[in-house]
Parts: sequence; structure tokens; C-alpha cells
Amino acid sequence: MSGVGSAPRVVVVGGGVIGVCCAYYLARGGAVVTLLERERLGAGASSGNAGTVSAGHPPLNRPGRIRQAVLDMVNPASPLYVKPRWDPALWRWLLGFARYCTDVHVEYCMGVMAPLGKDALALFDQLIGEEGIECGYRADGYYDVCRTERGLSGALHEASIIRRHGYHPEELDGDELRHREPALADDILGGVFYPDAATLEPLRFLERLAEAARRHGAVIREEVDVAAVRITSGRAAGVTLAGGEALAADAVVLATGPYSKGLMANTGIRIPVQPGKGYHRDVEVGPNGAPRLRVACVLNESSVFCTPMGTTVRFAGTMEFSGENRVMRAARLDQMTTAAGHAFPGLGSARPVSEWCGLRPVSMDGLPIVGPIPGVDGLHVATGHGMLGLTLGPVTGAMVAGGLLGQGDARLAPLAPGRFA
Repeated sequence: MSGVGSAPRVVVVGGGVIGVCCAYYLARGGAVVTLLERERLGAGASSGNAGTVSAGHPPLNRPGRIRQAVLDMVNPASPLYVKPRWDPALWRWLLGFARYCTDVHVEYCMGVMAPLGKDALALFDQLIGEEGIECGYRADGYYDVCRTERGLSGALHEASIIRRHGYHPEELDGDELRHREPALADDILGGVFYPDAATLEPLRFLERLAEAARRHGAVIREEVDVAAVRITSGRAAGVTLAGGEALAADAVVLATGPYSKGLMANTGIRIPVQPGKGYHRDVEVGPNGAPRLRVACVLNESSVFCTPMGTTVRFAGTMEFSGENRVMRAARLDQMTTAAGHAFPGLGSARPVSEWCGLRPVSMDGLPIVGPIPGVDGLHVATGHGMLGLTLGPVTGAMVAGGLLGQGDARLAPLAPGRFA
């Protein structure tokens, strides 16, 4: 990198949790950092996600996923939904995704992601403690709750995979689950407790981390649209903004989620990500509202997370492939409320205080895409985290900073963008 002997200038594009974490660790490491966000910090999935730091789980690519998605195309309320439409890019991506839906690939991903998840949990504890970040952080784990024999069988199988990789899931029957979480329905068959997990309020975490990045010297600019990465003689030289302003830099980090492909069009490198839409409904705790949950739960059959956040419970989840849009589909929102009502009979009919949808960048092979772009010196990308953006935010920022500031990071090798070349 140029700038040897002086602090390197780095532009980070994208103000979600990945971008802010990159800016934080780069600034803390001594770089002169400017972060650019085209809307406001956390405008995408980083503000509305389930708020779970959930490490060590198998990837979305699992045997049978594509077959189930095809069967569910007629059901817009299914947990994994692909909107029927003519979209060649999506179908190419789905064919590639299907090739990775094997037991062999699941084990490979677990070998990569399980150690990374442990690093992520340790880094959250360290980061929140050192910076004094107040965000409702609770390292209390969560329950995977099952209402059907099929769901319970799948949950126990997943727990066995995770246990082999050094985590500590605990199998529970229905009576023990209801003893620990009295709000659960009588027909809950059982589930799994995952102690190696935490919850927090994601927007508060993002905003406090941005404040910490500023304290370390980062400049954060919102409502700034980046039109292109400037590439000169085979290296990133900065960015050009939509209004024509040019910002010079020694390195550029693209943390633009599902929108990374557009800014990389002139690099010749393929970044196979698709926008996977997620939703949430926040309901106030109260007599006609949400139950006062002791610990977060995920409803296994519907893939709905139920996370207590102060005076509300956030019902969040689903994965919808319908393109780059923020159209909120009533059936998706209703699916979450219906599932929550079955699991928690005490859920009332109070109107939600918040409804939201956002796009998550889902990679073809289930692994994040993080590291330098081959052939363009100084250009790095950090995307493809799927539903693990919050979980892997700090560890991704630390890896990107290590790679850019000269220390290197061996953990980046299996995540390299060049693996799809």
C-alpha cells in the first residue's frame, strides 16, 4: 500500500454494521478513515435485524434447501421464499447455490465458521467492555423451540453438528423449556438451548460503535452516494461521488452489502451475492401485547426470532429472494405474528410499534466474501454475510484492518473474493 511512512488513507463505503466495524478497527489501528453512507447509518439490515450474536451454526446451504424453496414458491408466507419471476441472474445464483447444498460443504463451512464464531463472541465482550457501549447486550444464549417432531429432529441434528465443533448446545424437553420460559405454549415438544450466544439492540450498538470510531479519528459522512471506485494503474485511488467530488485514498473497502456488485463492475471480479430480504415486527410488552420473555427464542419451524429488547419484543426473520426492493409484503409480516401466537398464547393483538424490512447480502456458497480483490491493489470487499452480519461484524472489521494495515490475517484465506473467479 502507498502511504508507507505515514498513516494510510482508507475510504470505507457502506454504513451498516460491517462498514462501521471496518472503520472502527482501521481507525483504531492508525489509518486515516472516511466512511461514506448513501442514506443514514444502519439504513439497511443493520438496524432491523433480530439482534442476535449467534455463532457456530451451519450455513444456509444445506441438503434439500432448493427443493423446499421450489415447493414453497406458491406460498408467500413460507420461511424461505423465492418470488416466481424471470430473473436470469437469480436463477444462475440459485443453480450455484444448489451445488453447495451438500453434507460435505456443510462440514467445510463449519470448519471455517465455527472458529470464527468463537473469535466473534470474544471480540464482542472485549469491544463492548473497552468502549463502554450501552446497547442492551446480554450474553444469555437463546432457545431453539420446536412444535413438531420434524422440527425437533432437525434441531437435534443441527445441535449435534455444532457440538462437534466445540459449542455447547443443551437438549431440552417441552416441560423443561416451559419451566425456563413460562410464556411458551403447552404443545411445545422440546428444543435446544444455545448458551454460546448473546442478544443486543442492533441500532444502538451501531450508533455507539460509530461514536467510538469517531473518537479514534474516523470521519463519517451520511447521505453521500458513491458513483464509482477510482482505479488507476491497477490500484484503487479513491472514489468518485455522485455529485462529481473525488476522494483520494490509498485503499477502498466496499462494505455495501447486496449492492457491492455494481461498484465492482469495472474490476472483472464476480461477487455472487443476492439480496435476501428479512422482516421484523416490534410489539410492546404488556397485557394486550408481547409476553415478557426471559431469554430470546427462535421458533424452529418458522425461523422467527423472538428477541426481548427493553420494553418490546422483536419478532424477526424470514428469507425472501425477490430482488433489490424494500417492498413489505403483508403475508411475510403476518407469518411471523401467526408463528409467534402459536408459540406464545399470551401474545395479544396490540398494534406493532415498528414494522420493517431490509436486504441482507447472501453469498452463493454460504461463506462471507471478505478480503482483497485480485488484480486491483488496495481494493477490498466485505460482504456476503447473510444473516450473520451482526454476529461477524467486529471480527470482519478486525480481519479487514489486519489485512490492510500490514499485519495480515490467515482467517481471510477461505473467505477470499477470488474463490469465485
